[in-house]
Parts: sequence; C-alpha cells; structure tokens
Amino acid sequence: MSAEDVPRGCDTVVALPAATAHGQTVFAKNSDRPWNECQPLELHERRHHETGAVTQCQFVSLPEVAETWRHVGSRPWWCRGYEHGANEHQVVIGNEGLGSKFDSAPQSRLIGMEIVRLGLERGRTAREAVDCMTRLISEFGQGKFDNDAGVRTYDNGYIVADPHEAYVIETASHEWAVQRVESALGISNVYSVETNYESVSSTAEATAIEHGWWSRDHGPFNFAEAYSASDRSDGSGAMRRKRSCAVLSARHGGLETTSMMALLRDHSDATEPGEPFRADLTGKGICIHFNDGPEGGNTAASLVSDLCADGSRLPIHWCSFYSPCLAPFFPVFIEGTLPSMLAVGGEHPTPDSPWWRFLHLAQLIREDEPGRIAAVRACWAELEAEWMASAYPLAIRARQMMDAGEFQAAQALLSDYMNDAVEQMLRTAGTLIMQYSAMSAAAG
Repeated sequence: MSAEDVPRGCDTVVALPAATAHGQTVFAKNSDRPWNECQPLELHERRHHETGAVTQCQFVSLPEVAETWRHVGSRPWWCRGYEHGANEHQVVIGNEGLGSKFDSAPQSRLIGMEIVRLGLERGRTAREAVDCMTRLISEFGQGKFDNDAGVRTYDNGYIVADPHEAYVIETASHEWAVQRVESALGISNVYSVETNYESVSSTAEATAIEHGWWSRDHGPFNFAEAYSASDRSDGSGAMRRKRSCAVLSARHGGLETTSMMALLRDHSDATEPGEPFRADLTGKGICIHFNDGPEGGNTAASLVSDLCADGSRLPIHWCSFYSPCLAPFFPVFIEGTLPSMLAVGGEHPTPDSPWWRFLHLAQLIREDEPGRIAAVRACWAELEAEWMASAYPLAIRARQMMDAGEFQAAQALLSDYMNDAVEQMLRTAGTLIMQYSAMSAAAG
C-alpha cells in the first residue's frame, strides 16, 4: 500500500484520570478526509432488534444484536460508519488509517469506519467494545479490498475509551493487536503496537511468518514491525504521533478539555515535538489543511469528549466542523435531542448544511491570512468561553434531574440548550460569511 492510499491527517488521543487536571478521562480526535467530503453529525437512538435481524454495511451484512445503544457519530456523507463518535454509556472511539503489507483483497470486507459504528452500537464499556470490534475483524475482515464503488479502503487503528480505561487496536486484514493505555497516549497514521500488546489475534504471528514478514528468531512477536508497510520512524503520521505524545507527556496531570482542543488545532510540524502550540497555517501539523491542491486532505471534523466517572455530571462532547483552528467547538449532550440541522449535508454544497457552511467560511478566511484568521479566532474564542461557563453547570444540573427521575425535563433542558448554541454558532458563521464575501467581491 502506498502512502497515498492512507489518510494522512487523522490523530486520536486520550488522557485517563491520572493525566488530567480534573481527574476525568478526556478523549480527542481529528478526522482527515478529502477536503470537500461532507461529514455531518448524527444522533441515533437506542433500538431493539428482532431475532434473526441483519445489519447492512457498505459491502457486507452481519447478524444484528438484540439491542443497539444510543450514539452520536461524525459520518462521511456516503458511509455507514463514523470517523469518531460516542454512545450513551460514555464509550468513545476514533479511527486512523494504516497501511499494512497485505495487497488489496478480492473479497468484500468491513470498512474501518463501520467498525467504529458497530463498537458504539454494541459496547457498554471500552472493553466490551474492543471485544466486539476484534471479533468482527477476525470474522469479516477489514483493510484494503477491491470494490467497484470507488471507495478507498485501508487498514485501521483505533482508540477505544470510557471513563475508566482505554485501549489501542491496530489491524492488518483479519489480524489485530490490542494495547491497554496506561495514562495518556496518541496514535496517528502509523503502526505503534509492537510487543506491548495485551492481546493479539490467534493467527497473527503464524500469518506473518507464512508471508515471510516475521521470524521467531527475531524474538517476541512485534505486531507493528511484522505488518507495517512503511518505515515507522519517518513520515507525517510518525511525526504527528511524536508531537501528540510529547504534548500529553509535558502536560501530564494538568491536561484539560481546552488543552485537547488546542492540540487538535496545532500546526507544529513536530520538528521540535515539545515546542508551544503553533497557530499559523504553514506547518503540516495535527490540524491539516489542503495545501497540496484539490486532491489534498483536510481536517473534516473534530471531537473532544470530557467524560465523567463519578456520576457528578453528564459527559460533554465538544464537536467542530471542518478546520478546528477556524471553527468553534460546540457542546453536545447525547442525553438530549441533537439539532437535526447538524445531520444535513451530502455530496454537493447546500446552504442548509452547517458542514458546507464552515467549509465556505474556511475558504473565505484563508483568502486573507492572517488578518481574517485572527478576527475569526477571537470571535469563536468568545463563544467557546460562554459555552464553557454554561455547559458544565448544566451538565451537573441535568445529571441531578435525571437521578431524581426527571428524565423528560432534563432532556428538554439539554435539547433547548444545544439548539440555542447551534443557532448562535450558525448565525455568527452566516454573518462572517456575508462580511468576507462582500470584502472578497469588492477586492476583486
């Protein structure tokens, strides 16, 4: 698999309670996709399924389970899976594209993003989601496979977390390895699970030996060394992972939601992994921009989930559309009803799609760097500060209401809050688009 076959800008990080300032797990993910591939945000309700029901994925079908959990996910418009998402049990998952030594398979398989969806639908804990995902990988496979639909496929890596623990899964075809996260960790588009796995597919070593990719003379089986098609010490994915891990290590014990947001907005090229966050757009950092022409990738959506293990508040999922350095993180509560407009968006631009609106705004902003960038960032920083000040007290109040049996009232409160926040965000974005469109027209 060549480097062009794999997304070049996905990054997922997690910090468990010992690494954070408030003693709760914080998870974050940037999704890199083709620069103009719409990625709406969807909420799906808990559902019960009849015996014998089947769930249809893009290329394969598999048996449905009795119950699937309420979840929110960020979905490329054409796909039946998610780049990242969270469910009602505070399980959060993000995926990374990887390139293994396997050639493209002739048989249809699961797409990596579909495995994210299935883990969210079926996992009540991170451990349960991991077990579900690895079973499906072993049985149905994933990775690069031939198809007539023009869908780009590749192997995948994941972070799966809940308020108490987190795991890394890395895959190659039907093979996989699982590593437990001890404190804080980042992954990117590069294999990183070596001999430090907690579990590995039963055939992983034998398959690697069969293909001549591994010998027992090398010592303990190294999953990443056996299956990675590229040099893992170089390249964009290796550099970005070095950067995220350096940031997590330097801020260990003091990591917060805001520091995770800053990491997803970072433009450091990791030449100096420990340098301060970079706001300029010249570097090829964790926040990706399509500087390489119309075929390039861009950060399409982002998620920062602030989980809660002690039941003192509801988890808050901070979501962003398109480039997170040019857009706000807005608060999402799974327990409420997500504004339906957030799920609007397809192959072509439409004025009623928030995702397409933020792509348009990002293009207008970049016509006048750095003038418009500074102004827009100040605007969004003000909104984010307002939401930070109001979302956490609301999360506590709604939790207390639900504990008292006032579920409908709590849901209505959360739904109204999200509607107000999204309307405020889109109204502001609309004003900025009108302003910069007029300026661009006058200039040229």
